[in-house]
Amino acid sequence: MAPETLPAMTTSLVGTQLIETPLLNKGTAFTEAERRELSLEGLLPPQFESIEEQVTRSYASFSSQPTDLEKHINLRNLQDTNETLFYRLMLEHISEMMPIIYTPIVGLACQKFSHIYRRPRGVFISYPERESIDKILANVDREIKVIVVTDGERILGLGDQGAGGMGIPIGKLSLYTLCGGIAPQNTLPILLDVGTNNEERLKDPAYLGWRHERIRGKEYDDFIEKFVQAVIKRFPNVLLQWEDFASVDAAPILARYRDRLCTFNDDIQGTAAVATGTILSALKVAKTSLTDVRIAMLGAGSAGLGITLQLQQTMVREGLSAEEAKKRCFVIDQNGLLSDDRDDLSDAVRPLAQKQNDLSSWDCSSSDSISLADVIRNAKPHVLVGVTGVAGLFTESIVKEMASHVERPIIFPLSNPTSRAEATPEDLLKWTDGKALVATGSPFDPVQYGGKEYTIAQCNNSYIFPAMGLAICATGARQVVDGMFMAAGLALRDVSPALKDPQASLLPRLEDMRNVSLYIAKAVAKEAIEQGIASDVSADEIEGFLQKTMWAPEYRSFVADS
Repeated sequence: MAPETLPAMTTSLVGTQLIETPLLNKGTAFTEAERRELSLEGLLPPQFESIEEQVTRSYASFSSQPTDLEKHINLRNLQDTNETLFYRLMLEHISEMMPIIYTPIVGLACQKFSHIYRRPRGVFISYPERESIDKILANVDREIKVIVVTDGERILGLGDQGAGGMGIPIGKLSLYTLCGGIAPQNTLPILLDVGTNNEERLKDPAYLGWRHERIRGKEYDDFIEKFVQAVIKRFPNVLLQWEDFASVDAAPILARYRDRLCTFNDDIQGTAAVATGTILSALKVAKTSLTDVRIAMLGAGSAGLGITLQLQQTMVREGLSAEEAKKRCFVIDQNGLLSDDRDDLSDAVRPLAQKQNDLSSWDCSSSDSISLADVIRNAKPHVLVGVTGVAGLFTESIVKEMASHVERPIIFPLSNPTSRAEATPEDLLKWTDGKALVATGSPFDPVQYGGKEYTIAQCNNSYIFPAMGLAICATGARQVVDGMFMAAGLALRDVSPALKDPQASLLPRLEDMRNVSLYIAKAVAKEAIEQGIASDVSADEIEGFLQKTMWAPEYRSFVADS
């Protein structure tokens, strides 16, 4: 939408109060008339700049930073000063800047959070303040439509970062706005500070979080309950996304609250949708049906659990029985293949365990456990996915063994940040003579092999959760159901560039992200309507509601509230 078509906004803020409010500040783009009317004369340099000129200057500042962490700080400072300009800059340089504001650099920013902290953003709720959550949320004086919350225990593949985990909700919500068009004033990052078991953080004199070991058990569960009750009371129609909780807490929390408010866990459901959609794209390229493939999943945490369950549900949708789908998915944790003779399996992962009787004929290297190498050799999977947070687990011997059984092996080392990837795309293509179809969790540069250039898809949840938020905000959906993620994954498959050019990336360009989010949001919104959980929105009205909901980073003119 062009700036001149946006209606003027009335504001009671003037002078320094206005230019120190990031959601309203236009900096040097305030016009001469606005400066007179809003008491800004002398508070800004005399030169007027358009937003395009501001973007040029801001990009020069960003580019001059010596390290990726400094670039992250530069962008965050801009976000804390002028949100409209921040998002306009990000949209114009999305491929370059998304890895800086989110994965992989956000991981380093979380580790350094207390040292690079500049300005408050979001809400911190620490355990000692558990009786004051209502009051804390009441301090948020604007309409909130989307919350992302973490307790900082499982930040990417880096583990417990305590209060530093706040970098994740801040980054996630930036992508809700950047990719899905959720207005930034309607978003709220929250950090539930229940302590940390990270000794490095506790011993750091600069650490800003609650210096205490993590609260566990009933105390933790009661704290989460108090938080959810307060959210429902203060923001009854909000979408609440759980992010980077430890696996032992993530699934139970989702199960406990998914019917009480509009909520989902992105590590479980968002990761599952984007991985499923990307795998389906790869299978199209490989000319193989999902019902004919076998899948090896290395990692049985939240992501591994979610991806496997959605793949099984998709197999059932394609015609297999639930039992047949289960037999085709082999999940391996740190103790080996999940099988029903193991007594160390949690209730969450036990449904994924293979029957030991079905494995009796396998040739395994040890009688104590069944390793990934054993699974590759005996099951001969078409798809290999890694979500362990441990680098290098997809070894040359394992990959070559897989490639000896499958013409186009589909291999997704999804752990992030980049340093935690189970293998590099360059090695995977070299070890498979260029035949592997690869997607990663963090961004990798294109790979040159055999005289060809291979574009590596980043299997990033940003293809899913912004579209989910857009669809929910536009339709007023009251709940998030599994079918909505199924619809999102199938829609993502449909927009794969590799369907037209097998040499292309399995996923769309980041430059197309807003259009992709809109396409996926349509599918999600349609599913919500069919499930009867949306407000009074018809299928014919979806497009208009989505377009109306999407916020664009354009300046509005201001007039003083007389």
